[in-house]
Amino acid sequence: MVKGGMMKTSSRKQAGTWPYSRHSAFERDLHKAVAAYFLRKGFNVQKKRSYILADRNAWKQNIILEEVANYIEGEIADRMHNNTGFPLHKFIHHGLSSQALLFNLIGPLIVSNDFSPLKHVLIAKDYDWEGDVSCARFEVEERSVFDEDVGQPTSIDLVIESKSDPTLFVEAKFNENGFGGCSIFYSGDCDGRNPAEDHSLCYLHHIGRRYWKMIEKYEVLNHSWRNSPICPLANFYQFFRELLFALINNGVFVLLYDERNPVFLNRAEKRDRGVYVLMNSMLPAHIKEKVLTISVQELFHAISDSSKYDMWTSEFAEKYGISVEDG
Repeated sequence: MVKGGMMKTSSRKQAGTWPYSRHSAFERDLHKAVAAYFLRKGFNVQKKRSYILADRNAWKQNIILEEVANYIEGEIADRMHNNTGFPLHKFIHHGLSSQALLFNLIGPLIVSNDFSPLKHVLIAKDYDWEGDVSCARFEVEERSVFDEDVGQPTSIDLVIESKSDPTLFVEAKFNENGFGGCSIFYSGDCDGRNPAEDHSLCYLHHIGRRYWKMIEKYEVLNHSWRNSPICPLANFYQFFRELLFALINNGVFVLLYDERNPVFLNRAEKRDRGVYVLMNSMLPAHIKEKVLTISVQELFHAISDSSKYDMWTSEFAEKYGISVEDG
């Protein structure tokens, strides 16, 4: 009871009126879909988390098409032989692995050398892309770009090179709850102060990383970022590294995300929210032109429109809980 005799609405009831979808609900539905898929396939899964394969070495069971799994295995062997690396993520056996999702969605296009569905999606977004792909590679990294001489260098999930168009640098987000932040900040070794005007405040700059030099060179920060008291890399470290990687290589950064995940783009009647919406609103106009978004659903339905891929699209929809009506 509150002053005046009116009953106060409980926070639990108020939560039900929140207009935006919640990540926990999205994740819960995914767990059910993947667990049901693994059960139908008869795969061994963890006892308490049936949406994760029991054995990491059984990662190929997380890949729908055998030819895609074999392609990935061959790529790994080739890169190990040439000492260029191609790491499988630690949780590749996880049913919600974004790396596995990317393999399942883009892998069939690579092995069949047919990127027409991707071309269709990009043209629909008013991005003139010829689709004459010369090379497509998963997990691309280059230490020299930022002078990352030790530790894990900046890695791009997928790079699609074209004969006549800018290269696409794709970051795949599926169940993630954001872009990776700066480990120096989260370890407590940085107070998060913005070093835009004084790069010496940044430990990574001090040890020779070229992130801030490239931020200045490509004028990535607009007025809002530069004047923020909080370092933009603190929470969006991964985004800026990958965006800069694309810019340095005369390419375009592409965020591939699931429409159901409210973290990156959360639509409601009043206004759009989400990490991507925030990031994009604070980028200069000349940088926004170099950033594209494609949803998993958009690309999946473009692929589904071709009977060429009927042998796996139904399984993809089942595994990831995507209705044929989505999109």
